[in-house]
Amino acid sequence: MLEQFLPSVVAYSEEATIYVADNASTDTSIEIIQSKFPQITIIKNEGNYGFAKGYNVALQQVEEEYYALVNSDIEVTENWLAPILYVFDNEANVGIIQPKILDYKNKAYFEYAGAAGGYIDQFGYPYCRGRMFDTLEKDQGQYNDDVDIFWASGACLFIRKDIYRKLNGFDDDFFAHQEEIDLCWRAFNLGYTARYTSKSVVYHVGGATLNEGNPRKTFLNFRNSLLMLTKNLPERKLFIILFLRLCLDGLAGIQFILKGKFKHCWAIVKAHFAFYGLINKTLKKRYPKIRSDYYRSKSIIHQYFVKNGKVFEP
Repeated sequence: MLEQFLPSVVAYSEEATIYVADNASTDTSIEIIQSKFPQITIIKNEGNYGFAKGYNVALQQVEEEYYALVNSDIEVTENWLAPILYVFDNEANVGIIQPKILDYKNKAYFEYAGAAGGYIDQFGYPYCRGRMFDTLEKDQGQYNDDVDIFWASGACLFIRKDIYRKLNGFDDDFFAHQEEIDLCWRAFNLGYTARYTSKSVVYHVGGATLNEGNPRKTFLNFRNSLLMLTKNLPERKLFIILFLRLCLDGLAGIQFILKGKFKHCWAIVKAHFAFYGLINKTLKKRYPKIRSDYYRSKSIIHQYFVKNGKVFEP
């Protein structure tokens, strides 16, 4: 990944200082960077801290005004930074920005992780402009705009350093998956705005760390979704939505069984027990002020599975 995608970052990022955070890799990643990209600063983490803590530890050593958090499976394009810098420099209320994220393997389509900016429904299910559940839209210019969004993808996320540190970064307990939605939700509760801009374009491979067939991914997604809701839902909605989600998770488990994916069903069971073990700790992380206007649609499950609405609706 580094050999394939770092050249585009180096070629098109004259405005930036480039860092690579190494999560105690056991391959030749560090040697490759030192030999082929000597201008890049390497930050060596002492362990495999995952996405969340890995960034938190590494960014303690980075004092740039703006952070661009870029996965190792991202190809950037010419002039990708200029539109981001323009927004940050001219709109003080915008704290987080996401570029247009297209599929590296099929560049005419949006990519699952972020697409054209993320939202969340009233039950806490995330979705994107350009991606509803597993349905991806073709990029036909329908999202060539600049709009406020609810969450930005961790595959390529820009955030002001001061805001990142005010939020204490990502939640270490998440390890990986949905930590960026939690970060954006916490920023939203504090009054900061997230923005999508189509003027900046990147291509994402997706699934390079854990693919969809890995039960570990299922475990992290289900557990972290419950953790995120516990931290950020308004108090009057918290327990009823958690109860509904637990029931819907049970239905998801039955669906996995019917498909013969028994390891994924067991991953959901383990995710629930892991959540119960963290619930008291997680409740203590709730912010004093939690906004109730977090969601954009009533239920994307109803839209997608009942009304057959496969495309984002404004």
